[in-house]
Amino acid sequence: MIRINELQLPLDHPPEALRSAVLARLKITDPELIDLTVFKRSYDARKKNSEITFVYIIDVEVRDEAKVLARFAGDRNVRPSPDTAYYPVAQAPADLNERPLVIGFGPCGLFAALSLAQMGFRPIVLERGKDVRTRTKDTWALWRNKVLSPESNVQFGEGGAGLFSDGKLYSQIKDPKFYGRKVMHEFVRAGAPPEIMFVSKPHIGTFRLTGVVSTMREEIRELGGEVRFDSRVTDFLIEDGRIEGVTLSNGEELRSRYVVLALGHSARDTFRMLHARDVYIEAKPFAVGFRIEHPQSMVDKARLGKYAGHPELGAADYKLVHHAKNGRAVYSFCMCPGGTVVAATSEPNRVVTNGMSQYSRNERNANAGIVVGITPEQDFPGSPLAGVELQEQLESKAFELGGQDYCAPGQLVGDFIRGQASTTFGEVVPSYKPGVLLGDLASALPEYVIEAVREALPAFGKQIRGFDRHDAILTGIETRTSSPIRIKRDNLSLQSINTRGLYPAGEGAGYAGGILSAGVDGIKVAEAVALAMLEDLDISRDGKLASPLART
Repeated sequence: MIRINELQLPLDHPPEALRSAVLARLKITDPELIDLTVFKRSYDARKKNSEITFVYIIDVEVRDEAKVLARFAGDRNVRPSPDTAYYPVAQAPADLNERPLVIGFGPCGLFAALSLAQMGFRPIVLERGKDVRTRTKDTWALWRNKVLSPESNVQFGEGGAGLFSDGKLYSQIKDPKFYGRKVMHEFVRAGAPPEIMFVSKPHIGTFRLTGVVSTMREEIRELGGEVRFDSRVTDFLIEDGRIEGVTLSNGEELRSRYVVLALGHSARDTFRMLHARDVYIEAKPFAVGFRIEHPQSMVDKARLGKYAGHPELGAADYKLVHHAKNGRAVYSFCMCPGGTVVAATSEPNRVVTNGMSQYSRNERNANAGIVVGITPEQDFPGSPLAGVELQEQLESKAFELGGQDYCAPGQLVGDFIRGQASTTFGEVVPSYKPGVLLGDLASALPEYVIEAVREALPAFGKQIRGFDRHDAILTGIETRTSSPIRIKRDNLSLQSINTRGLYPAGEGAGYAGGILSAGVDGIKVAEAVALAMLEDLDISRDGKLASPLART
């Protein structure tokens, strides 16, 4: 296969133009081109008021590959295609009795369990929340009726926090082994739109993602794995620095020396329990701020110019950064085109926001987190759990400011910049349910955060016309941008640095941020578990390392 990079075509090109462009680029005739596949498609909007073009990466099969490649020797845009296929690192022996445990069934736990099941290791998944359909009903109960289910909500349950989000499937992680392609492939096999394999910023959307996740769960079961809901882990059985199993909230003990810890960033009770059991944890940076909403049409016009609303481009997004005078970095986070702001608390008497979009991205507003980075050294020194405690304090304050009924506090951008309370909405109607109580957000977050955001909003208005418009809405607060802790692991074995057999993974452990990177980390950890189990099995059988797979 040959890969062609940077192949540009007009936005409204006919389908057959792609083949013609490949023929022209490679200087071959039509019979010489056997097949072509779009590996990636993005668009160049730098000339949004004159012409937006599609930019393709194409993999092609030709009759005389060596001859064509020789013709383009030294051309970095015509090269052999890399092998992006996934190859399992192990296969469980038929007589393997021990089964790995996977705690958490968000994107990381899902792909860890699926990968282990596909290699024959029959994992047992323990998810504290409920199945995806029941969880959806419980989540809507908070949004519509102000009734919170602490174990079944935006954070907890099948699909994890990524389920009620934009379903974005792109990341900036380094991925030399193309694990991300494995994640995408599994999603498509389970019913996701095929175009996520090649569009530059793929997304699925919440309602479509629910069906995908449930299909993948059933595959895990068909391959011999188990998925147990309402199964909260309340203790870890640790002996001589080695994990030996877990205890569940119903008192049941499950024994295993291989435990994948895919908790998600909101399992605060489990964080505390791990700390009490002396599993090594350290505080890590995260970010806090607000959700901001504008008319999506305004963002489309600013980003796409005369092409705003073009069906091939969809709803436009943005990514913004500002370095404030007080030394703080302010940036947009988890931008949701054509989406809604949602209630994302998992604990009683606290308010926290998140953003969500459906596959269509056709809601009236665009929203994003506008957040400020904070660090343990500067902002929450002391205990490894100090960041957790700060989150809890801020979310409790937001609950009070919102009226103590799970409504969120809000303020118009213009009033926030001037430092005066808001009393009435303008053209922009907030999407947060169960509702927004207008007022003054100055007391919702630390003073240095407020100062930095006030400075950043007019600066962002110079990049996107109307971003600092008076009636844009800020909704408080955004605190769960990432995990406030890292459950530190060894870089080679991926095990906890002081608890053998425990594999911290994904966003909650501090090793991912978003659906794609969490899924990739789940696959990596599954491979590490599989190889460790085979190595230990060989040692237990004849006292020496016999499996070549264990040395890979």
